[in-house]
Amino acid sequence: MPQVDTARFLQDLHDLRKIGAFKTGVHRPTYSPQDMESRRWLMQRMEEIGLEASIDGIGNVFGRHRGPGPHLLVGSHIESQNEAGWLDGALGVVAGLALARAGLPVDVCAFADEEGHFEGGFLGSKSIIGELSEEDIDRSRSRNDGTPLREALKAAGLAGLPRMQIDPARYKGFFEMHIEQGTQLERGGLRVGVVTGIVAIWQWRLIVTGQQDHAGGTTMAERKDAGLTAVRLLAAIDREFPRICGERSTWTTGRILLEPGAPSIIPGKADVLFQFRDVSMEKLQEMEATLRMLVRESNRRERCHTELISISKATPALCDPVMMRALGGAAEALAPGAWQEMPSGAGHDAQYLAKKMPAAMLFTPSIGGISHHWAEDTKEEDLALGVQVLAEGAARYLAGAK
Repeated sequence: MPQVDTARFLQDLHDLRKIGAFKTGVHRPTYSPQDMESRRWLMQRMEEIGLEASIDGIGNVFGRHRGPGPHLLVGSHIESQNEAGWLDGALGVVAGLALARAGLPVDVCAFADEEGHFEGGFLGSKSIIGELSEEDIDRSRSRNDGTPLREALKAAGLAGLPRMQIDPARYKGFFEMHIEQGTQLERGGLRVGVVTGIVAIWQWRLIVTGQQDHAGGTTMAERKDAGLTAVRLLAAIDREFPRICGERSTWTTGRILLEPGAPSIIPGKADVLFQFRDVSMEKLQEMEATLRMLVRESNRRERCHTELISISKATPALCDPVMMRALGGAAEALAPGAWQEMPSGAGHDAQYLAKKMPAAMLFTPSIGGISHHWAEDTKEEDLALGVQVLAEGAARYLAGAK
């Protein structure tokens, strides 16, 4: 079994936590000064371990193992959501450092913008597998303040640097360790989750067009209230989706903007961001068909017209069964009866790496299921156990676990 220095692993996590500290969490939006400081910190840790560290033109930080293979790629991301948790993403990167320090032949990567501060999201993992074009970069803007991605890269000192692409032939597979961001493990009294698959996220924009008018002078019979039409449509979605969704399907209205947004003006436009998630392509397609039917029905009944625009459709990723068995064997050896197989309800860099090589994920519990919030946390003993399971699973997989 690889000898993981869990004390150093936990210390690295706490050291990284100090960069961009916010309450008990962190605030490190992509390409911010705090984010770039964390990337420089990571490169120093990589060099200390003996990895060859570099940063590329999209912000990916890469630590290349200098010895012979077969190699594994291990990583996640280190930027955070705004005023969010200290473990989301960072755990997987620091776990990669721990495996390298334990002598395993791993390359470690922190992929840029998994959190989607810029339009398109997953910029780093898309770029490293060759799925991010220069045109994609030209189009992308910050979702926080509208800054063009090109300007953000220049301000971060990344403009002009080449963007690296991985050679899949170098790797036997990709491992990512992550907090669960849910309550399944905690509710079950379990300490480790071996991920079976990663959901795809399908993003939509609903634009409702009505008639802006006076809130007092326009009678209820005359109104074309885009806000009310949007609310009724979203309520219809919430009624109908449970009839056709899967066991772990989710759907979320993340933003509703009403124009002009004044208390005494009837909204003339509603701009809604909506998404749904599932691990089944068939179920995703069924949810899309239902969404389109509900929009058609709304347009038949309502005074306001709704336009449905597809923003993005990711592909679900199933984890590699051999890698899963290696992780499961390690979990049973180190935490007998305290682990389970489970799907991931969140998107991760692993779903993009899975397009180029076998991939697998390992979950640790989240206290209260809290994530994307500064109160996010996990017991240190669960963090230490998780990295030991990851190292043992990686060693088993390298040794040819069946």
